[in-house]
Amino acid sequence: MRPGFRRLQWRIAAWTALILLSVQIGGLFLFEQIGRGSALQEVRSRLETGDRVFARVLEQRSDQLAQAARVLAADYGFRAALLSSDRPTIASALENHGSRIGASLMLLVGLDATPIAAHPPRGELEISGLGALIDEARAQGSATGFRAAGGSVYQLVVVPVMAPVPVAWVLLGFAVDEVLARDLQRLTGLDVSLLLQPPSAPARIVASTLPTAPQAALLAAGDVEAVHIDGGEHLGLRHVVDARTDEQVLAVLQLSLAQALAPWERLYREWAGLSVAATLLMLFASVWMGRTIAAPVTRLAEFAHRVEAGDYGAPPAAVRDDEIGRLADAFGLMTEAIASREARISELAYRDTLTGLPNRIHFLDRLARALQAEGAHARGLAVLTLDLDRFRLINDTLGHAFGDLVLEEVGRRLLAAGVRRREADATLQDGDSGVARLGGDEFAVLVPGADAWAAKVVAERIAAALEQPMSLQGQLIDVGASIGIALFPEHCADAGELMRCADVAMYRAKHANAGVSVYDPSHHSRNAARLSLLTELRHAVEADELVLFYQPKYAFEDDAELCVEALVRWVHPQRGFVPPMEFIPFAEQTGCIRAITLWVLERAVRQCAAWRRAGRALRVGINLSARDLLQPELPEQFRAMLARHGCAAGWITLEITESAVLDEPRKALANLERLRAIGCPLSIDDYGTGYSSLSYLRQMPVQEMKIDRSFVMNLLTQRDDEIIVRSTIELAHNMGLVVTAEGVETEAVLRRLGELGCDLVQGYFIGKPMAASDLEGWMERSPWARAGYHRQPRETAPMHA
Repeated sequence: MRPGFRRLQWRIAAWTALILLSVQIGGLFLFEQIGRGSALQEVRSRLETGDRVFARVLEQRSDQLAQAARVLAADYGFRAALLSSDRPTIASALENHGSRIGASLMLLVGLDATPIAAHPPRGELEISGLGALIDEARAQGSATGFRAAGGSVYQLVVVPVMAPVPVAWVLLGFAVDEVLARDLQRLTGLDVSLLLQPPSAPARIVASTLPTAPQAALLAAGDVEAVHIDGGEHLGLRHVVDARTDEQVLAVLQLSLAQALAPWERLYREWAGLSVAATLLMLFASVWMGRTIAAPVTRLAEFAHRVEAGDYGAPPAAVRDDEIGRLADAFGLMTEAIASREARISELAYRDTLTGLPNRIHFLDRLARALQAEGAHARGLAVLTLDLDRFRLINDTLGHAFGDLVLEEVGRRLLAAGVRRREADATLQDGDSGVARLGGDEFAVLVPGADAWAAKVVAERIAAALEQPMSLQGQLIDVGASIGIALFPEHCADAGELMRCADVAMYRAKHANAGVSVYDPSHHSRNAARLSLLTELRHAVEADELVLFYQPKYAFEDDAELCVEALVRWVHPQRGFVPPMEFIPFAEQTGCIRAITLWVLERAVRQCAAWRRAGRALRVGINLSARDLLQPELPEQFRAMLARHGCAAGWITLEITESAVLDEPRKALANLERLRAIGCPLSIDDYGTGYSSLSYLRQMPVQEMKIDRSFVMNLLTQRDDEIIVRSTIELAHNMGLVVTAEGVETEAVLRRLGELGCDLVQGYFIGKPMAASDLEGWMERSPWARAGYHRQPRETAPMHA
């Protein structure tokens, strides 16, 4: 028998036995709880019933005593003897009557409670509470109760002797003894113990049906409701027989819990025996059942291992008409379905369903085999990856279904290009060249035996084939492609690395709009440098490696305040000075510009406030990027900076490019309105270089327009530039805007801008960007720090600051 078979067989048996055993144990526990609860309830019920019977028996005995006493008190001869003081006759009557009714005590007392005669004869007999009992009889005609007398307890009845008024009292008493306790036990079915409780002494048992030792346990127990006697639990009930004197007479009724539990314990034992027998029977049955299940399952498991190895032969024959047999039939159907689907999956795994071209997995596999082929290093090969231009626009405009048609057409054109390079006999046909769709709008071509020149020829012919307009569903579509080329063994020796190099070249071609680009190792190093630059730039912001320079502006008005523009500079600990054009555009692409902008705002606002406190009336301009303008929290952050440093909003001008509002104009314009509401002036920077829109210009809440340096530098030599500058100044003034011209580097340009009505100028001729400390010195030395150059030209003005 196989080990696996034994494990399953015994596991089934063990679990079955465990489940059954758990059920049996649970049943036994439940029986025990239910039995004990039922027995407790039964005992309490019997105690309550016995208590009622006990009370009724005592009441009947009292009635019997009272009737016997009345018979004696009404006897004529007894009354005559009493009136004649015939004591022997009285004693004889008491003896005869007491013997007849079985009374333990017969007593005749006077109206003052003085004993006249007694039977049996007694000396001085002190009965506790006799006076109260006589008073009760005087008031009610008779009285009954339990009283201690001479060390014993009696049940007494007091009736008057009438002649015709009370002349004496007759007392009849029955002793409370073991006979009474057994009679009460016989009537109630309970153990009865009668106790006398003195006011300041321990209780004592007067009579009990319990043996001597259990009586001691009863007296020692503080609570009679549950007393352990001889190792057994007895439930009890306290009955107050008479509490009208200081010495109370109590009765304790008890019943053994073992008596009530006896039927349940018998059932418990029978159930336990049945559980053991059923467990053993089920264990044998489960072993047999496990064997019947495990054998066919083992055969099916062996068949599954064969299927795993690719053997789809017939499964074990099903010789049984049950679930196991149906499982074997299902295995047979499953293997047939797996075989057919695996063939289909193999096709889908290596082929693109849309274009019918090989997919990325197939291409990489073919490329790896080509690299490992004999003589591959000598022959070489080229990998071309291409990405369609404007394909996202086609998808967004005409829909994804139309985009699929474009991809299908691209696949057909690649297959139909049939380009042959005579020198290397390389083709673009699917069987040889390995045309594949990598995913999305990316394709790849494997060109065996190609060098850089041959690969470029193939790439240019592919580009020419794709540039031909496509007519699809009545639409004429122009689709171009950016193609990257990587060579083996020149660039990479691994399939994955070769694909990566081709992708780098392809993205280089796309960004440079070059159409075709061959991989250059410097591309990778530049990418690595850019990634390193990003990490270092984030560290520079956190480590405060950035510095702010300020470039002054010259105002043609005499009374205008000096304005400066805050420009961020990066002094790298190892690289030294990093030009802004190397890290600002990169920061805008990666989102790091947000942290840089907050750093610049914080430092510029703090410096402006410091200058104002020092008595220097300066206004500072700060640049915001398009990303900054879309941040909803920017206005509140800027307001908090102003409040933190005590800077007025009017001292800060925020400069934005005109294209900053084009991506999301509603959000950008809303933020501009919030910034303007704070009180800071807004300026349009580099006007004329972006997508100028008078509609957006009209909506933007700006107060200043800055003309880009590209129009100012050639102002005197390019007539078109002068026309643009003049019209821009006139347009801005007509809209109520202040005009600032950037890039002023000669005095002649400065004079011409003044003649055209420009308000402010900025450039190297006025002053280069400088540190805050240097700017303060420049303000003391430079003639441009004071307004009025247009009206009173200074011949001694320097040509360069």
